[in-house]
Amino acid sequence: MDILLKGIGLGLFLSIAVGPIVFAILKVSMKLGHKAGYAFIAGVSLSDVLLVLVGNLAAELLSSVLQYKNWIAAGGALILIIMGTYSLLFGKDPKDDSPNDLNISFRQRDMLRFSLQGFFMNLINPGPIFFWLSTCTAFAFLPLRERTLLFAACLVTVLATDILKVFFAGRIRLLLTPRTLHKIHQLSALILIGFGVAIFGGLIISILQ
Repeated sequence: MDILLKGIGLGLFLSIAVGPIVFAILKVSMKLGHKAGYAFIAGVSLSDVLLVLVGNLAAELLSSVLQYKNWIAAGGALILIIMGTYSLLFGKDPKDDSPNDLNISFRQRDMLRFSLQGFFMNLINPGPIFFWLSTCTAFAFLPLRERTLLFAACLVTVLATDILKVFFAGRIRLLLTPRTLHKIHQLSALILIGFGVAIFGGLIISILQ
């Protein structure tokens, strides 16, 4: 249960972290309709799965070669804390800077195109790449079964919240005022720091036991 809660927590964090992908989801959904939005997030979700698989494979290879799982996990936790601290102190509040080339006429046969747009936009975005690789490294000390449960819960949570973003696209966009964006930006940074600290705490407890 603890692993599932951690996975859901990670998924919720990634969902409230406002960035270009969120604005792109809202833009596609409002301009092209819900079907286009669902196709777009399907591609985003697929790229998340790919990044999780690559991140866990890289972490597993490092762990098996170096045999320093605790140090690797500590390094990943430190990166999360640094990311959160930098974002809190120096990061700029996000703006609606999603690409304009998504404003195209909607046709049924374009569903694959929307999915590919979501896939590649998320895949070339440094934010998700760095987040997933850092998180996979931070949780490399967990057994494979627990890691699978954690990231499965995380991915399902992210997909579920993305579906809600598409469904409530118009209302969500109205809520994204500069003041709200600033608060979400700060909250996201604090959550990231919290996860890093929690991982450090778990490592210390496991070493002392």
